[in-house]
Amino acid sequence: MAAHPPLHPDGPLSLALAVIEGSAAPLLLLDESMRVVGASSSFCRAFDVDPDRIVGRFLGEIGTGEWNRPQLRALLEATAGGNADIDAYEMDLKGPRQGMRKLVIKAQRLVLASDQPVRLLVTVVDVTDRRADDKLRDDLLREKGILLQELQHRVANSLQIIASVILQSARKAQSDETRLHLRDAHSRVMSVAALQQQLAASRLGEVELAPYFTQLCKSIAASMIHDPTRLTLRVEADDSATAADVSVSLGLIVTELVINALKHAFPGGRSGTIIVCYEAHGPNWTLSVRDDGVGMPKDAVSAAPGLGTSIVEALSRQLHARIQVESQHPGTLVSVIHSQLVAVENPALGASDPA
Repeated sequence: MAAHPPLHPDGPLSLALAVIEGSAAPLLLLDESMRVVGASSSFCRAFDVDPDRIVGRFLGEIGTGEWNRPQLRALLEATAGGNADIDAYEMDLKGPRQGMRKLVIKAQRLVLASDQPVRLLVTVVDVTDRRADDKLRDDLLREKGILLQELQHRVANSLQIIASVILQSARKAQSDETRLHLRDAHSRVMSVAALQQQLAASRLGEVELAPYFTQLCKSIAASMIHDPTRLTLRVEADDSATAADVSVSLGLIVTELVINALKHAFPGGRSGTIIVCYEAHGPNWTLSVRDDGVGMPKDAVSAAPGLGTSIVEALSRQLHARIQVESQHPGTLVSVIHSQLVAVENPALGASDPA
């Protein structure tokens, strides 16, 4: 192979070469014909190149020809001509002794002086270990997902077994009061099972509330409404979605309010309808359960809060929401309301005031 003519840098190019030589990052300085003008010691060490033989060689001649990549050359030539930019070109490079490596290439067009030709500064980052770590992390996440699915399956089975045992105990109970408490416990376990099933089916960070509430109410109705022609349970919700942990609390609130309406709003075989409604406007939302039953009790004993009321109150506080109970004609409306004050600009004061 014919010897390449030596390059004699001076002026700004000499300064650039001095900076490149001492760089800790692997750097190459190329001319417009893709010939090496300078290379950092770190590049030569990283890619097992003789520093005394690299200057003056074309990029494709470095090493044993592993850098002879037509696509890379085309991108570098376009960058040198000012027609493209290489910010993070990733490629595999198989060296004679290093094996396969994953590299990220960045190239920058340099004009060192008006009387000198364009140069190309090429930065090479070895991301082999980083990509291996990413793959390991992805594999671990995939394994974790499989284990989580198995755990969810076992939890669902366990909840079904517990619910069956409670129901059998309720059927065998001699006391009406005991039977009632056991049926309440059965309904709550089945509702939690429905919540768990819905969240397990969700593959996203957020849960769409309309289908979530719909499936939840179907599960409640299947376990507690023995005559669907007499009692109807339906959902009216917008297209809102929320985080999984918030959806759990909302689902438990719906469960308790619906169970409470089924137990108290339709005595003596009355027929009627229960509607679960959810609507949101920005950060503000309202979750309500409305029935057209007998309405709120008049006597203080019947109006005393039970376990379900305590659960709804605790969950509402957790969500920074308030509870509002209203008598309807007929029936009752229970709303859980989350209101967030919005700051608006007051030109007169030059500051934001709460709306």
